[in-house]
Amino acid sequence: MPLMNTAFAPGKCRETVEAMASGPRRDIAAAEYHYFTGRPEEAAKEAEAYLTSPDMGARLSACLIYAYANLSIGEIQRAEFALGELNAALTAAGQQSPQFQAAAAFIAATGAVLLHLPLPEEMPEAKSFLPLLPPGLRAFALYVQAHYLYLKQEYGHSAGIVEATLAMGAAAYPIPAIYLHLVAVMDYMSMKQTDRAEAHLLKAWEIARPDDLIEGFGEHHGLLGAMLEAVIKPKWPEDFKRIIDITYRFSSGWRRVHNPKTGHDVADDLTTTEFVIAMLAARDWTTQEIAEHLKISANTVKTHISEAMRKLHVENRKDLKQYMLL
Repeated sequence: MPLMNTAFAPGKCRETVEAMASGPRRDIAAAEYHYFTGRPEEAAKEAEAYLTSPDMGARLSACLIYAYANLSIGEIQRAEFALGELNAALTAAGQQSPQFQAAAAFIAATGAVLLHLPLPEEMPEAKSFLPLLPPGLRAFALYVQAHYLYLKQEYGHSAGIVEATLAMGAAAYPIPAIYLHLVAVMDYMSMKQTDRAEAHLLKAWEIARPDDLIEGFGEHHGLLGAMLEAVIKPKWPEDFKRIIDITYRFSSGWRRVHNPKTGHDVADDLTTTEFVIAMLAARDWTTQEIAEHLKISANTVKTHISEAMRKLHVENRKDLKQYMLL
């Protein structure tokens, strides 16, 4: 993942890719650029050429990009093929150099954790491979670790990793930095520390907007505690619409992989607004707290929750949890 591992000033992403020497590194960076700017069709096409590359770094990177791009395109078999290749690479990594083993572990963990799937059985402990990764990939690997701790509801621990990683220089790498700030939003919203969550969201947005690196916002929408609706939508309504388009495309593919593999029936027939409000309700936010957070009336909140419960055929807020990303 050469672009992820490159430090560049916000607004210089495309220029950074174009300045790379011709070859696999530049081609993969271009696929990353198109993926992170919400153009999965282009990303998948560029990554596909390297799925069987003898350059294992390019091959692993291509498989990860190809898997996630195809979720948004709706090509689920292709996405699952690429995810399988990541796990196969991890299984075979024992015969390779320590650096390759670290790269394989990083890529396989990223493929599993972001889909909220169990880690592969061959996965080594993070502390064994993190030191072997270059700085940008290490920063993103720590985002993956923070995301994993979030899924285990260890919100304070997760937020601590994010804050420490950013303090130690990860902010120089825009793509990992965006994702680190987003998982911090998830953590602080889970702890009802909305001011800290908003600060991290705005920092992520400040980094992302000059290069249009908005894919991560769409990917994380349902986990951000309606913070996009509260902060981005009022000031940047057109950007918000694009993020929601990404959310619908990505989440549709995400569920088609996640739900069958885990048996967790994450809701797929709610609007994005219904989903985020139902998420907050399932996390025991009161109607008034949700209303104040989104600056809408309590009656509007009740209407959205009632509609979500009607669509999901449940009778109380407690039963919403089985359909949410909790």
